[in-house]
Amino acid sequence: MPLKPGQVRIKVHAAGVSFATTLVIAGKYQRRPPFPFAPGTEVSGVVTEVDPACKRLEVDDEVVAVLDWGGLAEEAVAHEVNVFAKPRNLGFVEAIQLAISYPTSAGALTWPMALDVQKGQTLLVHAAAGGVGMAAVEIGKILGATVIATAGGPRKTEFAKAHGADHVIDYATSDFREEVLKLTNGRGVDRVYDPVGGDVFAQSLRCMAVEGRICPIGFAGGTIPQIPANLLLIKTLAVTGFNYGYYVGWSSHDARFEQAERTFALMERIRGWCEAGLCRPHVDRTFHLDQAAEAMRALLERSVTGRVAIVMG
Repeated sequence: MPLKPGQVRIKVHAAGVSFATTLVIAGKYQRRPPFPFAPGTEVSGVVTEVDPACKRLEVDDEVVAVLDWGGLAEEAVAHEVNVFAKPRNLGFVEAIQLAISYPTSAGALTWPMALDVQKGQTLLVHAAAGGVGMAAVEIGKILGATVIATAGGPRKTEFAKAHGADHVIDYATSDFREEVLKLTNGRGVDRVYDPVGGDVFAQSLRCMAVEGRICPIGFAGGTIPQIPANLLLIKTLAVTGFNYGYYVGWSSHDARFEQAERTFALMERIRGWCEAGLCRPHVDRTFHLDQAAEAMRALLERSVTGRVAIVMG
């Protein structure tokens, strides 16, 4: 199939699957591809063809890319605005996390309309052993925050600690709200990064400092919380959602082109962190393309730390 203006063709070396991927397949995601389709929204690989309208990329460039779908394949086509240089010190497998997980956390933590984390603040990161949670812990430390992480079980709490968390709470054995208040001497945290939702969101509101901000970026817990406005009023709290998908073209209004300069700057910042050794993307295990269903089962069983990857060949 010939490329459209501004597109590139990529030989896929590795692809990512995520909780969102399982929702797309089940028809429960906000965006539904036309059938038939190949799932997969994040790949890493090598550019094999470039449309003449492209300005940044050349054949043989090693890249990471965000796709609308079609990542679980040996070859993928992407818009140049959604394709970025792979850090030199990362392999293709680890690099898949730079397509969605790291920019989701980096945007939520650094952009002014979101959490806008500042040096010296206290950041609470939920699901810190997952893909976006792991990235949020690392980026929180880069920004100079004190990071309190929550995770379930000894393996996941140790993982969060290894990626830089100052304090780790095992939510399977402790009440994280009580522990957070103890760790902050009753003051509460300045910022909350929440990929879980449900009761985790509700209890987070109750362990936040005055003028704090909380950012829901997903509802992996399965329940969309209702926000008690009285708590926002009492402590002057702000709730600011963050949907990175909007900036890469996944919403009803395709904003990828008008947001290209912004996403490119974010990705260059992340690449710099990676090449400086400040970010350490972790892949728990890899699967071959014909094992994609098995990879998704591992995600749904909550047995993964970091991410899983699909490798080609």
